[in-house]
Amino acid sequence: MAVYFDHRIEAPENSGTPFLIAWHSTQPVLAVGSINPATGGSVELYHQHGERVELCKTERNCSPCVLRWHPSKPVLCVGWETGEVLLLTHPTGETTPLPQNTHTSGITLLEWSHNGARLVTGDQAGVLALWRVDARGRFQGSHVVKHEYGKPLTCCIYKPTAPTEDVALLARAAVSGDETALDMFNWKKTGRGPPRQDTLQLYCSTADGSVHSVDDRGRSVCVLTVEGAVQKLVYVERKATLAVVTDSLMLAQFSLMPDGGVHELSKVKLSGRSGQNMDILWTESGLLITASGEAFIRLWDLEKDDNYILSLEEKLGFEKGELLNCVSYYPAKDILAAGTSKGRVALWRMVTTDDSKGDSTTQWKLQTPTEVQGNVSQLQWGSSLWLLAVCTGASVQILCEQLMCSHFSQQVAAVQLTPNTVSLAYFNTDTHHMLRTDTHIMAVQVAKDSVTVWNGKYVTVYEATGSSLSSTGSFQCESPALAVHEDNIYTVEPNRVQVRTPQGTVKQLLTFSEAEGNPVFLNVCKSYLAVGTDTAHIRVFDLTRREAKPICNAKSLKEMIPNLGALRSVKCNAGGNQVSLLVTQVNGRPDHKIYFYDVEMDTVTHFDFFTGRPPSGFSQSEDGERNQCAEADLSKRYPISQFWDETEPRLFACEAAPLNFDLQQDSQSEKADVLVVTFFVTQEHGLLLQDSSPKPASTQALLALDAPYYYYTCKPGEGSEAGEPSASPHMVMRRALRDFTGLENCDKPTRDALLNFSFYLTISDMDEAFKAIKLIKSEAVWESMARMCVKSRRLDVARVCLGNMGNARAAHALRRAEKEPELEARVAMLATQLGMLEEAERLYRACGRYDLLNKFYQACGQWQRAIETAESHDRVHLRTTYYSYAKYLEAMGDTTTALSYYEKSDTHRVEVPRMLIEDSLALEIYINKMKDKNLYKWWAQYLESQSDMESALRYYEHAQDYLSLVRVHCYLGNVQKASEIANETGNRAASYHLARQYEGQEDIGQSVHFYTRAQAYNNAIRLCKENNLDEQLLNLALLSNPEDMMEAACYYEEKNTHMDRAVMLYHKAGHVSKALELAFATEQFGALQLIAEDLNENSDPALLARCSDFFIKHAQYQKAVELLVAAKKYHEALQLCLEHNLTVTEELAERMTVAQGSAHLTEDQRKDLLERIADCCMRQGNYHLATKKYTQGGNKIKAMRALLKSGDTEKIMFFAGVSRQKEIYIMAANYLQSLDWQKDPEIMKNIIGFYTKGRALDLLAGFYEACAQVEIDDYQNYEKALGALTEANKCLSKTKGRNEDDQDSRVAELTHRISLVKKFIQARRMYEDDPAQAVHVCETLLQESDLDPAVRVGDVYGFLVEHHCQQGNYQQAVSRLEELRRSMPSVNIGLYVSQQSLAALQNATGLQLARGDNRDSHSQNLLNSSRHDSGGEEEEEEVVEEEEENMPD
Repeated sequence: MAVYFDHRIEAPENSGTPFLIAWHSTQPVLAVGSINPATGGSVELYHQHGERVELCKTERNCSPCVLRWHPSKPVLCVGWETGEVLLLTHPTGETTPLPQNTHTSGITLLEWSHNGARLVTGDQAGVLALWRVDARGRFQGSHVVKHEYGKPLTCCIYKPTAPTEDVALLARAAVSGDETALDMFNWKKTGRGPPRQDTLQLYCSTADGSVHSVDDRGRSVCVLTVEGAVQKLVYVERKATLAVVTDSLMLAQFSLMPDGGVHELSKVKLSGRSGQNMDILWTESGLLITASGEAFIRLWDLEKDDNYILSLEEKLGFEKGELLNCVSYYPAKDILAAGTSKGRVALWRMVTTDDSKGDSTTQWKLQTPTEVQGNVSQLQWGSSLWLLAVCTGASVQILCEQLMCSHFSQQVAAVQLTPNTVSLAYFNTDTHHMLRTDTHIMAVQVAKDSVTVWNGKYVTVYEATGSSLSSTGSFQCESPALAVHEDNIYTVEPNRVQVRTPQGTVKQLLTFSEAEGNPVFLNVCKSYLAVGTDTAHIRVFDLTRREAKPICNAKSLKEMIPNLGALRSVKCNAGGNQVSLLVTQVNGRPDHKIYFYDVEMDTVTHFDFFTGRPPSGFSQSEDGERNQCAEADLSKRYPISQFWDETEPRLFACEAAPLNFDLQQDSQSEKADVLVVTFFVTQEHGLLLQDSSPKPASTQALLALDAPYYYYTCKPGEGSEAGEPSASPHMVMRRALRDFTGLENCDKPTRDALLNFSFYLTISDMDEAFKAIKLIKSEAVWESMARMCVKSRRLDVARVCLGNMGNARAAHALRRAEKEPELEARVAMLATQLGMLEEAERLYRACGRYDLLNKFYQACGQWQRAIETAESHDRVHLRTTYYSYAKYLEAMGDTTTALSYYEKSDTHRVEVPRMLIEDSLALEIYINKMKDKNLYKWWAQYLESQSDMESALRYYEHAQDYLSLVRVHCYLGNVQKASEIANETGNRAASYHLARQYEGQEDIGQSVHFYTRAQAYNNAIRLCKENNLDEQLLNLALLSNPEDMMEAACYYEEKNTHMDRAVMLYHKAGHVSKALELAFATEQFGALQLIAEDLNENSDPALLARCSDFFIKHAQYQKAVELLVAAKKYHEALQLCLEHNLTVTEELAERMTVAQGSAHLTEDQRKDLLERIADCCMRQGNYHLATKKYTQGGNKIKAMRALLKSGDTEKIMFFAGVSRQKEIYIMAANYLQSLDWQKDPEIMKNIIGFYTKGRALDLLAGFYEACAQVEIDDYQNYEKALGALTEANKCLSKTKGRNEDDQDSRVAELTHRISLVKKFIQARRMYEDDPAQAVHVCETLLQESDLDPAVRVGDVYGFLVEHHCQQGNYQQAVSRLEELRRSMPSVNIGLYVSQQSLAALQNATGLQLARGDNRDSHSQNLLNSSRHDSGGEEEEEEVVEEEEENMPD
């Protein structure tokens, strides 16, 4: 728990009214600006306790306007009303003014860059200037940048950049004398965050709503404009956005573009009262907080798009109508402070909790206020100590958070209540005192008869005289640590510990070397003093003599504890041979281990609260289940405090909190999951976990351990319990240790025996444990030890204790509980027998045995909790719990409530009549009210037993019990009414009963009728056979089961009448063979057709064949085929299909397809059958089905032929791809060539691919030749034709045909064609450079006798005609045309000569030339696709060649 010490600043009398405050970011120095109407303004500096810094003061005739500290150096920038700006250095008081005439109006802006190398100043006239500042905090020359905006400047921020400094480079620069590098290196070394690179990218705002950007070159650009004056300007670094808040509470957010512009993201109007006095705060977590003189402050969460308010609570000490003027946020502890109009400082702590879904919720808890004097106008957290400065109209106060000090020794407890009040509790005498001092108390130490307090400067000793405390000594001392033993006071100075008298006289000096460090921790336990230093050395002194004597040399713990940063707490035990240590790691985080230094053995052991075990695990116990539970409870924690027993040197206790626990949390929340863990620490056995339990409710922290009690601090007044001091207010509460519950007032021998028993029990040494208590005869002690066994879960020891107690019932219950698998359940039974009901309840809950917990509550008479448990966790026993509670209520005479719980348990139909049977009137009322059919029936039966037939009939009717109605009416002789009821309701039981009545009366018709209504067909059939009712017999048999049908059919057959009915009944009964025999014998062909429809492959094959012959004889071939297939006569079925042209459907074909491995056909017979099915499908034109059957039969060649006949190109290509056979590839390629492959590149690609995969290179060559001819004939594209011919030549060269002569001649022919095409292409290409040579080549080509297959003659003549037309030789052109016509009489000249050349030739010669259409040549992707495919298959072809070459001749 913490309190706030208030220190008023020691301001001079003539300083005036303070109105400006500013903390340095790291040093505890506060700047205060004041105004005195008579003398003017002043700025002074103060330390954390309010002491004024004498040299640091500056005064002017005007008022100061702005105060800004340098981010790292003790340099304050002050802006005045006249425009003057100066730098004030602490502690020398040196001032450095800004050059004159820069600003002529009041300063509104002072903003340092992130590393303090630059300073921005701005004034009311809109003048903005940027200055360089050297490492000593002095201005360097004139301003770097200056702009005049014409409007008052309101806000300015720098855009930060990412840190990029290298630590090694910074170190080298720092060693060379660079002070800036030294500062930056210190930042990195101390881990306070990396320094920002200095930047000139800044944003400033003016009163007219404009925001300007100033870049690194000093250029200023107006990037945005908002409505109203800008009151807050924030750069959100993680989102790279700029947020603007105006005086009208308009919030706008803009994203910064790479080109320097901005883009508006959102604009919202915030609720609240706007004005100049509004205080606006922005946190790094995205919270916008405002205080504007209202009774609450407003918060906007921009991350979650949420808003809410925080208001004051009168129950905490605030007044109604109290207004909030200003706010300040403390991010390290998530504390929000607000100043009120009544002189109070309200503090809210932000608490973040996670729910079961993983979503986090934020709550603000209002704390008890701190009171100051006057209206609070300004608040500010600051310095590395996070002090809070409060400015009121009269003064400035500095609030310093201080943990409340406390101490316990020799049955005396002291706990700080207020900054200057200590509550003292004397447990030996059951008295209580309050000690009030004139100064703040920062430390307190108590002894048996004295109290020593320290305020940071003075130590004062008080002694009790009667009912009051009086000061007996006081001396000046600034020792950071204090300890008391008897009449000696131990204080520290650098490198030594002073032993003083109560008056301050130094009696002895305990010195430490430089390497051992300065003492910072002192702890006295019994007669031993433990000292810890700032260099992590410890030393123990023996105080039993007149002078303190060291019992060990100073020990450096850094050599024994890895990653040790500094000591956090040092405590020694009552024997002086063990020292416990809490430490912080190098990174500053608390270590989750607690260390124990053995002074005699010079060793260090530890217990790790992160894993919940010591290094070697729990070696002291053989109960693994209990160890696992303990480890689970202790894991993920770290120790926060430690205590040794005042007299027992083995006993140690500490508090362990979860890893996310805040050590400095106010009041240490009662809901915090803090455990109090107790150990035995010895040389022989090391660390032994003795007990762990949650910190008791309403307590704040563990204060001390002194068996048989734990001592806790608590809130005032909560410690007043039986056996405690009765004075008020109480600040200390004590609770018995687990082993001493019920034995708190035992004598010392018993206490020692119990401690020894607990110790030996912990190490599982049962012999020594029982030796320790063998002399104890008290039954209370044995019961206490049995209770101890509940805590330690030692059931073996509990049996011995129960035996010594003579508690046979508990021993029997414990023996019966051994069948439970959970240890907690067995221990809970022991706790129940010992009356530890709360512990038993907790154990049942811990192991999840809610069924046993339910029984436990029932046994305790806690029925409501039992019902709640059953409803929530034990629903399988819910109705049983309701029933048991109803039985309990019935026994207690509460029948009304018992009725409702009998109903909930669904036993009211039996239990309520039993309960109310003596009160028939109440029972009848209940039955009429419930309207339950079962209850109606029960009541009717009861009335019938009482011979009240009329009432019984009425209730039977309510219950809809028609059987009972018919039965009673028949009993009364009213058979007609019974018949009406049976006919109306159709109730089978009632109809059967009535049918028996009519049969007894020999009314056969009515009896058959009601037997039929009752669906008792066998009885109705029996009556029909006995009374020759043949017409009704058939219908009844058809409604009945197969046995009755068979019986009726036999009846008809025996009578030799109605044979058609007999056949039908045999068929319906499932005796198809009998029905067919009878149908054939009696020639009932209509019945045969109906029976044949139900035949399938499971029927008798002979029967199927007989039926099929019958249908063939009567020309019903389709039905005959189906029966033949069912009889597995597939060949006969196929022959019948062919003879009578029956269509083989896919369903029929599948039925005729025999599965592989079938016993009916061999594999060869199966394939032959499939081919015959496929042949039949081929004849009928069902090519797809034929393909499928051929494929199933393994004949893929025939399958491909069938598929080719279908003409399904897509399936043909797919089938060829999956078959992977050469013949099929070739067949598919041949088929594709029959299509219009010229217009479909995909088909062309597949043709090439199939020929290649089929290794038909000669056919592929032929296809390439065809492609070349298409390119020449259709598109005159000789280049692509040449490529196709080249590919054809490659294929032919790889072909190994049977006739090598034919192949050689074909290759020679193809080579000649390629040479001719190449010549023509060469002529066309060289025409532009050498027309004459090109013409000569063409004329040479015309002389070739076999030119036309390779190069069209018309193309050569066309080329020459085009040449002569371009040259103007029209006569020669005409002669060439004539030659073309002679060689090709029916030629269309327009196919070879362009229309332009023909027109020019006609105009020049006057001849009428026939014109034809000139088709433009458009290329296909033949060559590319062929090259791609052939290239893709090149590797495969090479492999094929190698295989063929390696094959034997």
